[in-house]
Amino acid sequence: MSVRSQSSEPSASSAPHRAGFACFVGRPNAGKSTLTNALVGQKVAITANQPQTTRHTVRGIVHRPDAQLILVDTPGLHKPRTLLGQRLNDIVRTTWAEVDVIGFCLPANEKLGPGDRFIAKELASIKKTPKIAIVTKTDLVDSKTLAEQLIAIDQLGKELGFEWAEIVPVSAVGDEQVDLLADLIVPLIPEGPPLYPEGDLTDEPEQVMIAELIREAALEGVRDELPHSIAVVVEEMLPREDRPADRPLLDIHAFVYIERPSQKGIVIGPKGKRLKEVGIKSRKQIEALLGTPVFLDLHVKVAKDWQRDPRQLRKLGF
Repeated sequence: MSVRSQSSEPSASSAPHRAGFACFVGRPNAGKSTLTNALVGQKVAITANQPQTTRHTVRGIVHRPDAQLILVDTPGLHKPRTLLGQRLNDIVRTTWAEVDVIGFCLPANEKLGPGDRFIAKELASIKKTPKIAIVTKTDLVDSKTLAEQLIAIDQLGKELGFEWAEIVPVSAVGDEQVDLLADLIVPLIPEGPPLYPEGDLTDEPEQVMIAELIREAALEGVRDELPHSIAVVVEEMLPREDRPADRPLLDIHAFVYIERPSQKGIVIGPKGKRLKEVGIKSRKQIEALLGTPVFLDLHVKVAKDWQRDPRQLRKLGF
């Protein structure tokens, strides 16, 4: 079993430049988005404490002198119960077929379960792509628990007839071994020139990223009541016409969709207080993302049972 810790970091040499794609997989809430953000150094993937947060494939781009690593963040693979769930699983499998390296995220603080075995079995069927086991959230456990988890993960690969290219413990929150993880992925991607311009952090369209920031703010505090029922669509983004060049303002009009009329009150809150808080929080993040002042106009709409309706799913971008 090859487990990496900081002392075994590869030495830098005048190796050729590399560029390629890696994706992080794992069951929902295994730390994939947090890890993407830590590697890129900026918030490109939304994170929340409930499963099913990531819906769009967000690419984070890590620029290094020796390599450009494009990280593809996928939804958590799970046994689907709705049409949305099936669509999300299809996105995951398509992504796996197209990347150079697969990183399987397994939280250090949770024993391996049926969900992890379900994913590992799927990974075992992908023969050529190198697979790295990434033990996330190591800041939440002691060294004995971590050691037990590392052994269990090594064993899991053996049971399914494949060997991990690496097993790497990391803490994205504590910024431990995140750089080492990038060092270990880079040799596994192809040689080649950069695929994106220096300075680009993601190729996700701005409107999608803005919608995700609004959705993250809308989920805060109501995740137990509405874990998967919220979708956000940015209808339009227009510069305010009558503004002087040195004081621009961007008008953003967005709809927060829920599945049932009874959920409307939860999202809006008493006298509109919750929706106002969602607007304030997401507007700050959007302004930081775009680097310009924003006027955010939010409306809540009901799209009945949208997770099960193919027409509604298409309309909401799935």
